[in-house]
Amino acid sequence: MVVRKFLMAFFAALTAQLLFVQPVSAQAARPVVGATGPAYRINAGDEIEVMVWGDDRLQRVVRVLPDGTFSFPLVGQVVAAGQLPSDLERIISAALRPQYRGAVPQVTVSVKNPSGYQFSVVGKVNSPGTYTPGRYINALEALSLAGGGTQFASLNNSLIRRKVGQQLITIRVRLGDALKGVELTSSDIPFIQSGDTLVVP
Repeated sequence: MVVRKFLMAFFAALTAQLLFVQPVSAQAARPVVGATGPAYRINAGDEIEVMVWGDDRLQRVVRVLPDGTFSFPLVGQVVAAGQLPSDLERIISAALRPQYRGAVPQVTVSVKNPSGYQFSVVGKVNSPGTYTPGRYINALEALSLAGGGTQFASLNNSLIRRKVGQQLITIRVRLGDALKGVELTSSDIPFIQSGDTLVVP
């Protein structure tokens, strides 16, 4: 009797494992849409703070000009557009080196207001326009900001128009599948870059 109860409990536990526990390989194979955006790169129009520790004269809050540059004391014109804050720290530190006999104080660059990150949503959406969300968002979030698609919007034929150098490239976006709950990868719903236009036909 005791053996019978033990066997029944054992098989019940084994069945529960088989029903409710997925193999690790299956979990790893499931595509996951990226939740975090890429590292923020500075855009024209952004407001950034530059601090040189120990030297209050070299603490500045500056706005990046439309040409992607800003001026900084003892350094001159700095090309900021497209750079990471850590890139600017290295550039400014290297430019200040001749001004110091010893080691250059630590330089810190932070983005105070990412107002240069802008994109547009046009076509069959409820609120077309230009948006400045203050953080990186993907194409689905951009559609949400624009109030979603209208009744006759062809969401699976949505496009991102992006300028790369002197070329204008087109990226197909499967917004309709995303709204239906189809499992997609981050390449199917890409992040919006500054200057992009999301077109919903």
